[in-house]
Amino acid sequence: MNNTRLIKENLRVALISIRSHLLRTILTVLIIAFGIMALVGILTAIDAVEATLTENFAMMGSNTFNIQNRDIRIHIGGERQKAKEYRAISYQEAKDFKDEYAFPAVASYFVYGTGSATLKYKSNKTNPNTQVMGVDENYISTAGMEIGKGRSFSATEIQNGNHVAIIGKEIASKLFTAKEDPLGKVISIGAGKYRVIGVLKERGSSIGFSGDRSCMAPVANVRQYFSRPNMNFRIAVMVNDQTQMDAAVGEAIGVMRKVREDELGNDDSFAIIKSDNVANILIGLTSKLQIGATVIGLITLFGAAIGLMNIMLVSVTERTREIGIRKAVGARQRTIRNQFLAEAIVIAQLGGILGIIAGMLIGNVVSMITGSAFIVPWAWIFLGVFICFFVALLSGIIPANKAARLDPIDSLRWE
Repeated sequence: MNNTRLIKENLRVALISIRSHLLRTILTVLIIAFGIMALVGILTAIDAVEATLTENFAMMGSNTFNIQNRDIRIHIGGERQKAKEYRAISYQEAKDFKDEYAFPAVASYFVYGTGSATLKYKSNKTNPNTQVMGVDENYISTAGMEIGKGRSFSATEIQNGNHVAIIGKEIASKLFTAKEDPLGKVISIGAGKYRVIGVLKERGSSIGFSGDRSCMAPVANVRQYFSRPNMNFRIAVMVNDQTQMDAAVGEAIGVMRKVREDELGNDDSFAIIKSDNVANILIGLTSKLQIGATVIGLITLFGAAIGLMNIMLVSVTERTREIGIRKAVGARQRTIRNQFLAEAIVIAQLGGILGIIAGMLIGNVVSMITGSAFIVPWAWIFLGVFICFFVALLSGIIPANKAARLDPIDSLRWE
């Protein structure tokens, strides 16, 4: 009971001292708050980015992988060799792979036609940044998309290159503003006319690509009307049984090497991209950012600790006579030391609370920009409270001991 009363008395004295030196206290609180804000804000923002990465790659599915053209390979050191540029995957190679791949999986191929198309319907049109893709009848499922209204392409439409299109939700909203049903309507994609047969379900942005702002047409049609030299096709494979992923990849490598006529002993002229591998690489990079952010925050808090120690030392000097009076009426060294430690802890925690709130808000601004959910970073909140407590002890122990060791007679004579 006495300990509880003593703690309450120490807090009361600390608050009285804080109010009597309000401006100085506010400046110290702001210094601490800035350090905590930098730490919590950056770490919360990184958590938001990680959540977005995980969500976006989950859209692609953990049972899917892509086959694409391999980047240029440059040999450094050892034997001097010329950089090798691997040729693009052609339409025929992509088609042959799909025909020959006999593993229990769904394979599709696609190609990017343009990323700067303008779609029009009557007087409405999109911005000139719409992405047009040429796809086959299986692409919607292998890409983890769903048809919200209408239907997907048929095998006949793909083979004949019909002028039909599937559009994203955002495009449908821009072109059909009077609550018109997009299905069956004829829209302009560049100079061509296409009939809308389907609208994708809304799914948001995924690593720079938004299905809501994309338009898909049969791959043969895109090859003809958006042709360019060396169109680079990609292949998507969705495995029926996720546990068979490694076997599916191995089979795909064998079939693709045969289709590409890669010679025995040579490297693959293509790359296998699994969504979980990319996600792990990117999340690994954010972990390094976390370390950097923590170091920056701790350096800022070190400066705040020096500032808090300075204000406490000044407070001891200014209150020397008060300390002498307290000792004269029976206050022990331990009581005086605890009073100054309580004052340091209160100032540090005020700064910590302010910094945590500001950091959480700043971090969630990034979360809002990336389309992630609101994040309450409990781990970083507890870390911030602990660090503030540690900073208070580190900054307050020297001034508190100095105050506790003051001679009461000399203190009473202090002017």
